[in-house]
Amino acid sequence: MSPSEVLEVSAKSTPYFRTPEFSQVMLENERIMLDLLSAPKDSRCVFLTASGTGAMEAAVMSVLAPAERVAVVNGGSFGQRFVDLCQLHGHNVNEIKLEFGRQVTRKNLEDAVESGCGALLVNMHETSSGLLYDMRLLSEFCREREMLLIVDAVSAFIAEEIDMAALGADVVLTGSQKALACHPGISLMALSPRGQERVAENPEVCSYLSLKEALRNGERGQTPWTPAVNTLLEINARLRSIEARGIDAERAEIASRAKAVRDALTSTTLEMVPENPSNAVTALRCPASNAKAIIERAKTGYGMWLCPNGGALCDEVFRIGHIGAITEEDNDRLIDCLTSLSAEGLF
Repeated sequence: MSPSEVLEVSAKSTPYFRTPEFSQVMLENERIMLDLLSAPKDSRCVFLTASGTGAMEAAVMSVLAPAERVAVVNGGSFGQRFVDLCQLHGHNVNEIKLEFGRQVTRKNLEDAVESGCGALLVNMHETSSGLLYDMRLLSEFCREREMLLIVDAVSAFIAEEIDMAALGADVVLTGSQKALACHPGISLMALSPRGQERVAENPEVCSYLSLKEALRNGERGQTPWTPAVNTLLEINARLRSIEARGIDAERAEIASRAKAVRDALTSTTLEMVPENPSNAVTALRCPASNAKAIIERAKTGYGMWLCPNGGALCDEVFRIGHIGAITEEDNDRLIDCLTSLSAEGLF
């Protein structure tokens, strides 16, 4: 759900955007994003009119060298997406394949990653399982091997601490529709100086998702093509609100909501899927394999929308989101719903 400052912007007509005024908005968006990510000096942030997958593919096309050997952490649907994108674009992939919900280990990395790997790609929070990866371990491994670190933080940004400089991350990407709680349509990508150098060195393979063009136009606070203008204005309102309040306060609120829900479920038969859950999402396994029935009953009986899981686990796993403009009262209603579903014998 979107906060009031975002909804106020979304209700307005779209303004013409090739103006100094819009450029100032975009430059402010870039400044605040880099600050919230603790990006290293001379980093840049670009804004693509695309979903998070568009930013993932842009990173694969523009940051990775042609036919480069890369490592990908694959512990779920979104790890698999990085594998598929890398293979589609001709990269030799060392797949760090993990069991669903299991944390990555040093042994996993050493067993899978060959010498000569130029980059490691990871979904910081594997949203399909709710798992938050050990980013310190991955950062240390990349530094030892002198590998680029490319981080999909689509569902981790704001919900989890991300210090781009401390991690040595070269690319961090996120989306407008997760914890930013704006409408879908914009993906945001921060690039370190090394990431920008890679973009400059590599041949152009795509026009619309060109990071060369995005970086060049971003210098004047513009985008190469017509962007999702209103969503960028929503992002500006949201970023200014976060900057004024402090990202730590935002993160603490999300974590508090997640803890309250998880504490309420400890006496039920539902099982936590991930070893190390993110603040953003709680993924739960149903011993009775009745996830779809739980989701339907919550919606029709209590007006609560829970998140289904796709693929082979659609009957076993469902998820509860903790991001967005959720009030304490909303969270209490959710807990009451879950308590009632348990009393009904659904879990």
